Amino acid sequence: MSGQPSPLGRWRRIAPAVGLFFLAPFVGELLLGNLALSEFGLAVVLAPLYGGGALLIREIARRTGRGWPTMVLLAAAYALVEEGPVDQLLWNDAYAGHDLLHGDSYLPVFGMNVELTVTILALHTVWSICVPIAIVESFVPGRRTVPWLRTPGLVVTALIYLGGVNLVFWGTLTEEDFMASPLQFASIGVVIAVLIVLAFRVGRAPRPPLPGRAPSPWTAGIAALVGTSAFWGPANLVTASWYEWVNVAVWCVVAVAGTVLVLRWSRQDGWDARHVFALAAGATLTYAWSAFPVVPETPVSPAADLIGNALFAIAAVVILFAAGRVVAATPLER
Repeated sequence: MSGQPSPLGRWRRIAPAVGLFFLAPFVGELLLGNLALSEFGLAVVLAPLYGGGALLIREIARRTGRGWPTMVLLAAAYALVEEGPVDQLLWNDAYAGHDLLHGDSYLPVFGMNVELTVTILALHTVWSICVPIAIVESFVPGRRTVPWLRTPGLVVTALIYLGGVNLVFWGTLTEEDFMASPLQFASIGVVIAVLIVLAFRVGRAPRPPLPGRAPSPWTAGIAALVGTSAFWGPANLVTASWYEWVNVAVWCVVAVAGTVLVLRWSRQDGWDARHVFALAAGATLTYAWSAFPVVPETPVSPAADLIGNALFAIAAVVILFAAGRVVAATPLER
């Protein structure tokens, strides 16, 4: 019996995976402001899709000895899978009773809206996947870059994710009665496949360091807060159709500038896991404040919406505070 792990030991081993499984839908739907407090149960229903996807991406990347470049590209592929073949938001001009396609940035030849596409890429790549992974990894610094699941656990996670995909696909199909064209499915399938291939072609070996010293974690966190707020804040506050192309331009500037800065900083002396947590914290705070002007999918009273957003924001700050204490108290390496 001495060789068998105790129930407490098994729980500690899988606790980060369980935490990520539930944190992903919390950030991706509740903190976003997309779901009201009364729809908390729906976030749990979405956990197999969001949490299963985030956990699969994290485990696959860490098992293959890869890091954030791989996870970011896989997260982008996840974004297109969820809003493309799964719920078909990218092509449905009456999704949830709203026409999100036919604005100024609509491209008839593709049957897609450019602003909507870059928005879902940002939302899912950054917030639904990468932010929850970074936060949960901050809680377990000693296991930050190693797998949390053994092979059976990985298989179960994959099955849970596929179950979530099927649940959302058939549920949305029943509710929306919409099916995209075979060409649209095939086109986005090619893009998803390219992202997945690229994900496994990067990060095979560390890139050589650059001269100079990385900025402080506080600077990185503030930069993340400002950059993500510059994109996501106006996207919620400005509803005029003419702003669509402006928002696309802002997204391009923030995405390119953020990528260049992080790629440079991460190769400079002093960059470590504190900076990764700071980036995630800054992005999380953007969701926390910008959720207040977001109208939930299911209408609720202004008071109920305010209370829900406030509670979710407080919960996010508490999680960040707890993770930050762990990060600050742990000697960290690159």
